[in-house]
Order: sequence, then structure tokens, then C-alpha cells
Amino acid sequence: MSALLVAAAVIRREGEILLTKRKDRGHLAGFWEFPGGKLERGESPEAALVRECREECAIEIAVVDILDVTFHRYPSKDVLLLFYDCRLLSGEVQHLEVADHAWVLPAALDSYQLPPPDARLVAKLKSGR
Repeated sequence: MSALLVAAAVIRREGEILLTKRKDRGHLAGFWEFPGGKLERGESPEAALVRECREECAIEIAVVDILDVTFHRYPSKDVLLLFYDCRLLSGEVQHLEVADHAWVLPAALDSYQLPPPDARLVAKLKSGR
């Protein structure tokens, strides 16, 4: 089975990081996450992040650099997750394809139910990296 490739954006604003909440259906329903999603055929991770942030939240971002890569095996699929440092260029977060959003200080990330593969990145963000 090949791994599903997913890109996620770590968008910071005034010391806080954007989290979005998944809708109450499908895989990881109701979990909080860094915005992003699956890559479409022939799409780069950076292009996927720009598209996903536009489609899900109506914001425009610039991808700066890769922050972390992690692999996670769920019962139904394997996921290779690419986390990117991103900058908010324009727009206010709207709930087009997400249930909610929050701007969260790194120290408060543990207060949100995040998917298991995000744990290592959360530890890095909390330590100031």
C-alpha cells in the first residue's frame, strides 16, 4: 500500500498559530489540525497548500520552508505528512470547508485534539523551533 501524501501549513500571526477544525464527518471528524490536505495528481506540496488554504479558509498564503516530515500508519491507510512554515498574505479566515478555526499560542496547542502524527511538530513548536 502506498502512503497518502498530505501537506499541512503552519501559519503564524503575532506569535499564534492557525488551527482549523475538521467537520463532523469523515476521517478524524471533529479533530483540530494545521490547515492543508491531500495533494492532487501532479501537484506540488506547496501548490496544494496554497489551493487548500484558499478553498477551505479563503486565505492567501506564501509557503516559506519545510518544517517537519512524519509518517503515520492508521488502520485504514498510511500517511506521509509534510509540514511547511507559511506566511499569511491576505484574507480573514472563513469557514468554507472547516467547522471552526483558532489562533493558538504554541504553549496552548495541547489544549486541542490534534491528529497523532502532529505530536512531534507540536513539541517542536512549543520549544520555540
